[in-house]
Amino acid sequence: MADASNNNAFVEFERVQKSYDGEVLVVKDLNLQLPKGEFLTMLGPSGSGKTTCLMMLAGFETATHGEIRLDGRPINNIPPHKRGIGMVFQNYALFPHMTIAENLSFPLEVRKFGKSEREEKIKRALDMVEMGAFGGRRPAQLSGGQQQRIALARALVFEPELVLMDEPLGALDKQLREKMQFEITHLAHRLGITVVYVTHDQTEALTMSDRVAVFNDGVIQQLAPPDELYEAPQNSFVAQFIGENNTLEGVVKEINNGIALVQLDDGELIDCKPVNVTKPGERTRVSIRPERVEFNKDRLQGGAHLLKATVKEFIYMGDIFRTRLSVAGNDDFVIKSRNAPDQVRLEPGAQIEIGWLPDDCRALDA
Repeated sequence: MADASNNNAFVEFERVQKSYDGEVLVVKDLNLQLPKGEFLTMLGPSGSGKTTCLMMLAGFETATHGEIRLDGRPINNIPPHKRGIGMVFQNYALFPHMTIAENLSFPLEVRKFGKSEREEKIKRALDMVEMGAFGGRRPAQLSGGQQQRIALARALVFEPELVLMDEPLGALDKQLREKMQFEITHLAHRLGITVVYVTHDQTEALTMSDRVAVFNDGVIQQLAPPDELYEAPQNSFVAQFIGENNTLEGVVKEINNGIALVQLDDGELIDCKPVNVTKPGERTRVSIRPERVEFNKDRLQGGAHLLKATVKEFIYMGDIFRTRLSVAGNDDFVIKSRNAPDQVRLEPGAQIEIGWLPDDCRALDA
């Protein structure tokens, strides 16, 4: 991670801690830098500290310790409305008694913009989210998706350089959610704004972000671009939390030339990439993504260890086949294969052999 003296950071958390009761830290010694224009997602389970970080950045919570800087200025003592930050919440937080145009006018009035300038900015913000014709309506006359667009327009209307979003798509149905994910990302990049986005939806984090900070227990477990997070998790928590993942338990027998030989608990030996194991005798949890496991011998490269597997269940999912296997004592080992014309549908009860490349198999903390 970049060091704390990095002056290119637009948003910076330095050694930030937060406790609500003076005893338990919900955020522990957080260091984080964001350059201007980055779309960063804070991802993690409930209670992991991600929303607390967002609220401290917004000014609705105060850091117990450490400093938060915006464009080089400490903002711990600046009230929320003077930070120039746009906010979008899950529940939209629109004023029901105001029209849409009045809702958008409110943040401009607070910032003392004149009438003609307000009208111009409102029109631009509504057009941006394709809601130009809705200025005269009230929030109750709009669908959930339309209200979310208005909430987005209101956050962008005074042209903030930083926009914070807290689970903004949580209340929408799946299709609309996916559409809005792309729209928000495109809009953010087009306008060059910096976005800090909070979600517990990993797919959302992977599809929208430049980088993702995975939180657990008040600590960032890994901060990386989406592909690195998925392909190269740094520990067992990240591997389990991001995407689907198979795990096998075992002990490290030896580590040579960047390859760990692991003896699984059922006695089988496999080659893995040592990630956070360092010596023989250590317990390890081996992680393999379902789509990296092969059962077709022709597609396996030489040098891969083969393991025997029993097919437990075959699930047809349209674009992919998902097959559950029993492997080395784990009855929930999943493989995924593309629904291609030549793809085999495995039958429950069948005995097969599976394998993978040592590079795709990571020896992580047990």
